[in-house]
Amino acid sequence: MNSGFFIFNKINSIMPSIKLKDIDTRAPKDFDKKETKEKLEKILQELDDLQNLLYAESKHSLLIVVQGMDASGKDGVVRNVFGKLNPQGVMVKSFKEPTAEELSHDFLWRVHSHAPAKGMMQLFNRSHYEDILITRVHKWCDDETAKKRMQAINDFEKLLTEHNNTTILKFYLHISPEEQQSRLEERIKDPTKQWKYNESDFAEAKLWNDYMKMYEDCFENCNHIPWTIVPADQNWYKEYIIAAAVKNELKKFNMQFPGLKK
Repeated sequence: MNSGFFIFNKINSIMPSIKLKDIDTRAPKDFDKKETKEKLEKILQELDDLQNLLYAESKHSLLIVVQGMDASGKDGVVRNVFGKLNPQGVMVKSFKEPTAEELSHDFLWRVHSHAPAKGMMQLFNRSHYEDILITRVHKWCDDETAKKRMQAINDFEKLLTEHNNTTILKFYLHISPEEQQSRLEERIKDPTKQWKYNESDFAEAKLWNDYMKMYEDCFENCNHIPWTIVPADQNWYKEYIIAAAVKNELKKFNMQFPGLKK
């Protein structure tokens, strides 16, 4: 456990299988909301400069995968953490139910074309992991097929990192079932959020334990690139953790503005 969030990478350390019920969904008690939001604003300013440098240097690319249950705040992360960055260098792809054409290809076909080019920051709002999560919960994909897909996902991510200088950050937004229910009900009552309402979300929420099991299996088998499990009951803390992680990763690139072209 680190500052209230959890980085899971069994490949590089000996540790027991993760159990989401044992990980807190709220910020540590010593985190002050006002102070943390002030720190977030400073981080976002630095992120703006780093993203501009990433785009200008055009040697690295960054893929940010955001997964989580309905109402865990994925859209809020896209809007509040990355919404102020230069849109020329930031792309967002939301993966929804596959189309007929997408289903006629392998499951990664629709994903690969959205992998980031050098100089770009790409956000996946949901991702290729849906094909081993919701598909298993609803028995559209059997366990044997899921295991093969997990291996394909590991190979796909290895391909991006080794052959296009792509860094991948994977975040799971860890919300409690109580907070999820509260947010889903808010979508019914709040006119500004009613557009998000989907009756099926409540049916999916009833499958909570099945989803937790599939996520835990995902963390167990697709962790060559580590997962960061982010407490998501409080949006201010969730956004701070993700913004700080992205900033710290970009600083590791040791980027420089290119000089005059000769």
